[in-house]
Amino acid sequence: MPRYSPHPPAPTTSARSKVSGASGPALPELVNAAIGGSNDAWNALVERFAPLVAAVAQRYRLSHSDADDVAQTVWLRLVEHLADLREPRALPGWIVTTTRNEALRVVSARSRVEVVDPQVDIRLHAVDNDDVATNLLLAERRRAVRAGLANLLDPQRELLLLTADPENSYRQISQHLGIPTGSIGPTRARCLKKLRDTTALRALAS
Repeated sequence: MPRYSPHPPAPTTSARSKVSGASGPALPELVNAAIGGSNDAWNALVERFAPLVAAVAQRYRLSHSDADDVAQTVWLRLVEHLADLREPRALPGWIVTTTRNEALRVVSARSRVEVVDPQVDIRLHAVDNDDVATNLLLAERRRAVRAGLANLLDPQRELLLLTADPENSYRQISQHLGIPTGSIGPTRARCLKKLRDTTALRALAS
């Protein structure tokens, strides 16, 4: 496999022709060349699909640094799994799925972190026993929800995360997921039922 480089140098003329030339080698040839150790082919793949990675990551309103982290993780995953790809033409779909999963992971991690000022946030002062018990219960619920979400299918988890953000309109969610706006509510209800039926949520309710 070629040496990993998330920000490759400008590709050579031959590599560039593989990317943009209509008469150049097809994607399977480019993938096979990259698997064979061609850095030119690897750089050409990154150049070709970097806009796709950026476009998918952008849907999740990631910061510039988070989007860069997602992209670098995608390319690392590709280095690890390129040789395992049974059908080279499936590479764009693999990239979309991997980018989406990494972006969702970042969004999920970000939603669990709340930055506070210890000098002014009253929640960090005069904590009594009731507060401790409440915080422990909330932490237990968050852990159960995260565990439950991990057991759902990717589309189910993505729908719940998108609808949990009040800034996402049904029209935006419909365009992002490719489903009618009228089906979002019923589908979300079914996903929530599946979430409640997971082992983690059932254990919390018992």
